[in-house]
Amino acid sequence: EQERQLAHTFGCVRFVYNWALRFRSDAWYNEQKRIGYHESSSALTALKKNPEYFWLNEISCVPTQQALRHLQTGFKNFWDGRAKYPTFKKKHSVQSAEYTRSAFKWVNGQLTLAKHKEPLNIRWSRVIPDKPTTVTVSKDCAGRYFVSLLCDADVGKLPVSGNSVGVDLGIRDVVATSTGWKSGNPGHT
Repeated sequence: EQERQLAHTFGCVRFVYNWALRFRSDAWYNEQKRIGYHESSSALTALKKNPEYFWLNEISCVPTQQALRHLQTGFKNFWDGRAKYPTFKKKHSVQSAEYTRSAFKWVNGQLTLAKHKEPLNIRWSRVIPDKPTTVTVSKDCAGRYFVSLLCDADVGKLPVSGNSVGVDLGIRDVVATSTGWKSGNPGHT
């Protein structure tokens, strides 16, 4: 059941991203009009009211809104000259959905996503330090699922020291410091 729900979510996220990319590209190429996140979000709300796209309402709205935010970042990076023009997402690539704090429950280390009945069956690789603020669920091309958590952690301030050191990154030694210490590079021949 969880795999089915996640597959449906991934499909909706991919559809919304590709739909918004087409919507924004058509507006630019046809009218030289830049469409931003807010206009895309309003158009998505109208699209969800169309009976033909009722299935978009079967998942949480948060992952689809996050897809629009990711597309907005892609366009911003493109317009600022830091990236290429955004491309369409493919079904057989890595699939992902991002949930913000309002779209999941975190109780005693159990993660339940919005519109899911039960917590996800997760084998954690480490202890989670605090309640997550963002959860990203992804599926790779081999069919494996991963959960990435973004947590706010208070690490405190380190004590002030009068010492300083320069660090150089290289090939022969991955790290070399101004004190003479060298890490070496086990992969370098």
